[in-house]
Amino acid sequence: MQIIAHRGASGYEPENTLIAFKKAIELGADMIELDVYQLKTGELVVIHDRTVNRTTNGVGHIEQLSLADLRKLDAGHGEKVPLLRDVLEVVNQKIPINIELKGYHIAEPVASLLAEYINEKGWSPDSFIVSSFHHHELQIFMNLLPVVPVGALFNRIPFHLMPIVYQKNVASINLNAKHVTARQVQSAHLLGKKVYVYTVNDRWKADHLQALHVDGIFTNYPDIIGPTAPRLRKLAHFTS
Repeated sequence: MQIIAHRGASGYEPENTLIAFKKAIELGADMIELDVYQLKTGELVVIHDRTVNRTTNGVGHIEQLSLADLRKLDAGHGEKVPLLRDVLEVVNQKIPINIELKGYHIAEPVASLLAEYINEKGWSPDSFIVSSFHHHELQIFMNLLPVVPVGALFNRIPFHLMPIVYQKNVASINLNAKHVTARQVQSAHLLGKKVYVYTVNDRWKADHLQALHVDGIFTNYPDIIGPTAPRLRKLAHFTS
């Protein structure tokens, strides 16, 4: 079962910051996960919410800010909200990256940037997996850059009713830990898809999901729910 560092090692460092991603690599995560919006000035930035209110000392909608506006904000511990390009340079193929598309009209600029790293800098397409709840954006991305695998995100909607999951480029079906069932996992595997489950910060829940044969879990604590977890079991009860 793969351990995917949710917004980096966000249980220890400010989420979606360079230090959180560096910490995830240091702790031995199998993959990092991050979220991407586009600023009004065109830059791709790594942040989860549509506003900066929760994760920085500023206020405002991310898509209405310029890069100059964003650089003034503190994302925690003196960190800045990073550009996606900044994260790629720091990771430098040390670990695969799950990029979640947020907002609208984001597929094209993300595909353009990843194509640059693949075609001009020699990165493997398997260095990335691009995911989203916005399946229309995923479809656009797949049309633009079909060499990169994608993951279709679901909450409560039965995934087998959604046409996107039957496409070859869809490598994974990403499910909410609160709703995942053995039947869903089996159905996804019969389609040849991996199952990644979000967000798991409880060791007992991780054990249960591993027994269901899920392929990976997103967690804020990649060291606690990882190879060293059995001896840290008493410390590992966190809410999802």
